[in-house]
Amino acid sequence: MAQGKYVAYVSTYTTGDSYGIRVYDVDLENGKFIEKEKVEISNSSYVTVSHNGKYLYSITDFGVEAYKILEDGSLDLINFAPINGMRGCYLSTDYTDRYLFVAGYHDGKLTMLNLGENGEVIGISDEIFHKGLGSLSERNFRPHINSARMTHDNKYLLVADQGMDHVNVYSVDLKKGKLRLTDVIRSELESAPRHVKISEDGKFIYIVHEWKCYIDVYEYEERDGIPYFEKIQTIPTVGKGAAQGTAASALTFSEDYKYLVSSNANDNSVIVYDVDTKTGLLTEKFCLPISGEYPKDAEMFPNNKFLVSLNHESNTMTFFKLDLENNNMTMHGAPIKIKEPNCVFFHKLA
Repeated sequence: MAQGKYVAYVSTYTTGDSYGIRVYDVDLENGKFIEKEKVEISNSSYVTVSHNGKYLYSITDFGVEAYKILEDGSLDLINFAPINGMRGCYLSTDYTDRYLFVAGYHDGKLTMLNLGENGEVIGISDEIFHKGLGSLSERNFRPHINSARMTHDNKYLLVADQGMDHVNVYSVDLKKGKLRLTDVIRSELESAPRHVKISEDGKFIYIVHEWKCYIDVYEYEERDGIPYFEKIQTIPTVGKGAAQGTAASALTFSEDYKYLVSSNANDNSVIVYDVDTKTGLLTEKFCLPISGEYPKDAEMFPNNKFLVSLNHESNTMTFFKLDLENNNMTMHGAPIKIKEPNCVFFHKLA
């Protein structure tokens, strides 16, 4: 079970507020966030922490910002770097922390940036505009990249394109800093793949689909330099009585990878799955309301005793005590008011 001291980084949009990142001390035993710092940054729609735990990277208008994580979890700005495109919606690093990948929802652009030894963003290494026409003449008639994440062997970048209903697989040349399209994982028409997560051992890929509210599970392996993806499961994120117009949101693992969590906007619910670490298969534990509107993200505390939901339209974070043995959760304490929260990241301090 998780021990030690944690902070939580919460990113928000900044309509009428200049503080796009809030830093909270995490009370693991009592399931609480205690605010310790507000960081001035415009429209921090997503944050990530480097794999070495030293740096935080955030989306901001027209680019990204890099921060050094101080001993107490506070943030010290390193630099800003442009991405030569519209504001991104998601970012992640490779497993050597030499590159930062930015997904562009608005312009369908994938940007690969060089990172320095001290965490700074140096500049663009490669950039790709997705092309094509989707199945609808409305929201997704053109490319909308929603996430980009490396496989755990650090060989392939999985890029979810909601508008094109597929996940592009790029091989990554770590020496030259270049991307090459290698494969495409195709989803159902109008399903809108959103986020990609990968099992702890790297053998299983999980893709949540925003519009049709389901998760596809794939077995992944590389043979003779070629990636292979075999679908082994499709499981819904909502029950039969879900609200009309429900949209599946983010996808997160518990720290020990035993549970997978997704949230459902409009239905205003969170779903928790058991993960069979040997087979990769998911089993639903429960799907329950989050006492807020439009949950953009939900995540279990590192000790698996509590859960926090980020409710974008009710401008709250709500907290719940988990009873995983009896497949239940109950509201825990008062909501925290926060303007347009978008994602949360738990970080263990050294």
